[in-house]
Amino acid sequence: MTEKTRRAPPPVNKRTDTAPVENVLARIRIRQASFGPSTRSIAGFVLENPGQVVGMSVTELAEATGASDGSVINFCRQLGLSGFQQFKLSLAQETVKPVQFIHEDLQPGDDPAAVCRKMFSAGIQALRDTLSVLDPDAVASAVKAIKAAERIEIYGIGSSAPIAEDAQYRMLRIGLNVKVVTDSHIQAISASLTGPKVVVLTISHSGATHETLASTRLAKEAGATTIVVTNFANSPIQAFADIKLFTMSRETKFRTEAMTSRIAQLCVLDALVAGIALDDYEQSVSVLQKTFNVLALKRF
Repeated sequence: MTEKTRRAPPPVNKRTDTAPVENVLARIRIRQASFGPSTRSIAGFVLENPGQVVGMSVTELAEATGASDGSVINFCRQLGLSGFQQFKLSLAQETVKPVQFIHEDLQPGDDPAAVCRKMFSAGIQALRDTLSVLDPDAVASAVKAIKAAERIEIYGIGSSAPIAEDAQYRMLRIGLNVKVVTDSHIQAISASLTGPKVVVLTISHSGATHETLASTRLAKEAGATTIVVTNFANSPIQAFADIKLFTMSRETKFRTEAMTSRIAQLCVLDALVAGIALDDYEQSVSVLQKTFNVLALKRF
């Protein structure tokens, strides 16, 4: 027996591209409005008959929805899946496992205990759902881009503005050259004056707000690297995004998506800042200690 034979490498247990993913039904609900007519028909059928779809073939699902086999495959890929097999495995996993959190809307007679339980459950579920769709490779690309930039600009309007301000604060704490712009006019001016050495981070739940869409477009046209944190696949802002970081939140009558998305946005940005800090651990620790000492002067 040769040395090469004796030292054959052990088998590698790799995740295949057919391994199930979490929250496939939630992915469909969030993307449903952006689908074309045939894809929307498939989505509606799946949401109404998930257990039945698990036992169907591509052709059977296509015939049941009046679509083509190709449309079914395209539907699966728009959900971020490799194909129909991974879709069915994911759907089967979701339909047989117990529900972790029940999405309950607030009711007029709810007491404070019920309100707290429902709102906390919604926040927890938003984090679980977002983790299931957040692409670690996209986070890594965002870390690399920010580390290479000479300046970072962060844009947010409306409910995204305080999230943008929080992101600026956290990046300042680790020594980055960053500024936040929440006024739409100043955003447009600032974006047009960026360039290849600037990273623009836009936070937009809908991805369809005119002001942030225009500013992100101007920044990209100026040569900046654009990173977008958004909730909806195929939203207009993605046409101008080099790197996309997705959140996932659900809507009820008393709790709009924009409300629960704030929790998910904060966590995505915390993960991004942590990744930046870990990329240069010693420097980040040093700057954090320095800024901590500065802030200590503000306390009694």
